Amino acid sequence: MLDKRQRKRILIFLVIPLLASGLFFSDDLTIRLIIIALLVIYVAFIIFLRDSVRFSGGYSISDAEENISEPVTAPRSDLEESFKIVSKNRKVDVITDENYKPEYGVSKTTLKPHDLKERFDEIVKETLPPGTGHDEQFGFVIERMLTVMAELYNAHSAIYFWHNKKKEKLIIEKFVSSSNQLTKRKFDIEDDVLSKIVENGEPELLTDISRTAEADVIRYYDSNQGIKSFAGVPVFYNNELVAIIAIDSKVEDAFGIETIYSLGRFIRLITMLIGIFEEKYSDTISQKRLEGLLKILGPENEFEDEKEMINALPEALKNMIKWDAFAFIYFNPIDKIFKTEKVDNTTALKYIGIDLQIDLNGTLVGKSIVTGIPVKIDDTSAGNYKRYSRAEDVSFDGSFVAIPLIYNKQIYGVICFESLKKNAYSNQDVQFLKKSLNVLAYIIYTHSTQKLLKNLTSVDFETRALNASSFKERLTADLIKSKQLEIPGTLALLKIDDFIEQESLFDDNPLPKVISVVSEIISDEMTPLNLFGRLDERIFGIYFFNATTKNVFVWAEKLRVKIARRPISVVSKQTTFTVSIGIASTTNKDNADEVMHNANLALNKALEKGGNAVLNVN
Repeated sequence: MLDKRQRKRILIFLVIPLLASGLFFSDDLTIRLIIIALLVIYVAFIIFLRDSVRFSGGYSISDAEENISEPVTAPRSDLEESFKIVSKNRKVDVITDENYKPEYGVSKTTLKPHDLKERFDEIVKETLPPGTGHDEQFGFVIERMLTVMAELYNAHSAIYFWHNKKKEKLIIEKFVSSSNQLTKRKFDIEDDVLSKIVENGEPELLTDISRTAEADVIRYYDSNQGIKSFAGVPVFYNNELVAIIAIDSKVEDAFGIETIYSLGRFIRLITMLIGIFEEKYSDTISQKRLEGLLKILGPENEFEDEKEMINALPEALKNMIKWDAFAFIYFNPIDKIFKTEKVDNTTALKYIGIDLQIDLNGTLVGKSIVTGIPVKIDDTSAGNYKRYSRAEDVSFDGSFVAIPLIYNKQIYGVICFESLKKNAYSNQDVQFLKKSLNVLAYIIYTHSTQKLLKNLTSVDFETRALNASSFKERLTADLIKSKQLEIPGTLALLKIDDFIEQESLFDDNPLPKVISVVSEIISDEMTPLNLFGRLDERIFGIYFFNATTKNVFVWAEKLRVKIARRPISVVSKQTTFTVSIGIASTTNKDNADEVMHNANLALNKALEKGGNAVLNVN
């Protein structure tokens, strides 16, 4: 049968699995963190009481040792041995069954500080600093656990080291210390006590460190601290050593085997925390990456051309991967060159600009274009790397990634990310970007194909008018004919006036509808001797063969009034729009650029008057 004390011990330890079970039944991160904090405090409290019982000397754990014996004094003489004097008034204080009165619930208390509740609430209700990210949240929890360790073991320092397996280095992540001499550098794996923990994967306990050996054994201080005792334990996650927790003291033999065991309980809590944070972080990253893709591929995003999509890329890709500089390299199907189309630099450091032609040889981006393989550089300061051009002047040092956009074995662009942090991008990041961003290659392919087809045709698809290059080519031919035949001619440039106020009335952009109606009205007024072309988004050109500026001015005025009086329906609303027209004579001129310049001067004067006007120049 178990005695009363053993039953109490069993009940006390049963609380630990009951609290731990809450971690498996709750998905809420806040509740899990509260349960873990309670476990840490509860385990620390048990360890504190156990150590107090064992070493204070006030009482013994064994029941057989609880009998208290009276001190025996040997007689100093035969006289003392033969008799003793007993006073009649002497009182013997002995508790018997006659005078025993139990007093329940009475215990000795200490005087409470006046601010006890406030200080307690400040500790238990401490909140994360605003804007704290995922890494900072984990560091915040680790720092509070180190505080508990330092107080529990009366340690000089409690330190959490991250282990970089790839580079075989240790770095201090968080610490609680009475010293300000902890070094900030990274530690190579050598022959000190921390390196021994890494190599063996086992805890280490030192109880008597000599002053002469301290600098070689304890390497994480800038100068000797008089450390006498050390305890360190490895932190394993997924069977891989990821960190080390170390505590030290200036007192000799301050730690024992029981310290290693109790630190192991903290390690278990930390590995559970790592799992919780990793799961939460993975969900967060997946959600952000999905949101980033939807900003590009969502049904509400109807990009009219590739430029609109490219301009939307930096904001969308911020949710997919962290970067300090972004560059989009576009393949121009007409000029057949790769050049920077969009550059976004969030730092004050010098970087490249737009319209920079890519050197295919001797550059990282050129290597990605030629091979069709992503390029990842973990430390650009480790070599003389050229990102885009052999003549570039970039002051960035950090990580660089270039992802080619491939569709049907053709590269249509390259997306580049750069971070000031070294080793910022993993192979998993590169594979995700390669798979997810290739859909952009198809979008760019469709827009590039349209652009190429438009360049091969002489007609503007929207208005059926001549495009800018075809209009200029035909205009040059007609100018030469009219000059040789000594026939007058006139050029008119028509621009749709800005309609900022009207645009706010509509949910959609009304410009395409306005362009369609205006071009239709102009086409109705054309004769076989006219040339009609679209020179820009809002500008049209009309050339009149064998017509004077006076006659064209009358024609243009009638056209202006006709357009102004024509209501245009956009969605469910109707409104009117105006145009401005500039007229220039082409008589005895055979240079298309000259006459277009003169007509543009007249158009600008009409716009300066407020628009909805017709002006000519001689």
